[in-house]
Amino acid sequence: MIPLELLNKLRRIKIRTSHLADDMLSGQYHTAFKGRGVEFEEVRPYHVGDDVRSIDWNVTARYGEPYVKLFREERELTVMLLVDLSASQGLGTHYQTKRELVTELGATLAFSAVKNNDKVGLNLFTDGIEKVVPPGKGSRHVMRLILELMYCNPMGSGTDIKAALEHLNRTVKRRSIVFLVSDFQDDNYEKTLRIATRKHDVIPVVVGDQRELEIPNVGLVELRDAESGQIVTLDTSSRRHRALYAEHAKRVGEKRDALFTKLKMDPIHIQTGDDFVDPLRKFFHKREARR
Repeated sequence: MIPLELLNKLRRIKIRTSHLADDMLSGQYHTAFKGRGVEFEEVRPYHVGDDVRSIDWNVTARYGEPYVKLFREERELTVMLLVDLSASQGLGTHYQTKRELVTELGATLAFSAVKNNDKVGLNLFTDGIEKVVPPGKGSRHVMRLILELMYCNPMGSGTDIKAALEHLNRTVKRRSIVFLVSDFQDDNYEKTLRIATRKHDVIPVVVGDQRELEIPNVGLVELRDAESGQIVTLDTSSRRHRALYAEHAKRVGEKRDALFTKLKMDPIHIQTGDDFVDPLRKFFHKREARR
């Protein structure tokens, strides 16, 4: 049984994200991702403007007038949400944590998928695989995914993107659309990511918080790494210390984004406190332009 308070929260997320998928993103989602191929559907008489390359010459010869072949796209796709639940996802200096933001994003992508008759699955990971929900269809299936995104209590606290991708490569045999959702506070996953991009259409979703990029002047503070537990003392009243903090964050981000560019990937960047719809729209528009 789900407590009433949690059920109400689940319903609010469903209403908001399902509405987004219906009114804003479903059409863009459909055109942004190609089906597995095309299959023959029927022939019909040629109309002005039809592609002459689609003329069926055998039927044309038989009836004495031009006929064209019609094909339809094999639409059904598999979408996998590969989601980081490490301890750093609990950070949130606005009205939401990174995990809450990821939950809404994941729900929107899942509803967009099932409304286009695609399957959607979920892999949750930290420094190990926390939960696997096989691909499925329908609103009830999406509700299960949302529940896992909201309330899965992970055993681990760190981040191991390499292990998560290796598990994906072993277990998901069919080519899929993979949204890799993380703050990417990890290293040494380039080789495995490269292998994954050969098998799947992998889209990195970088989840961040402004406090990870810059720190305010609040005097002497102790900072604890949520994943490793390491504690450092920082004098934030020092302009030099604040500048070093921001410079380090900038270098880490540039290194990560350089890897995505090298692998010809299209990352989506989202931040707590911001609406994720605009970054998603821009991503879909970019994909549409390539078709």
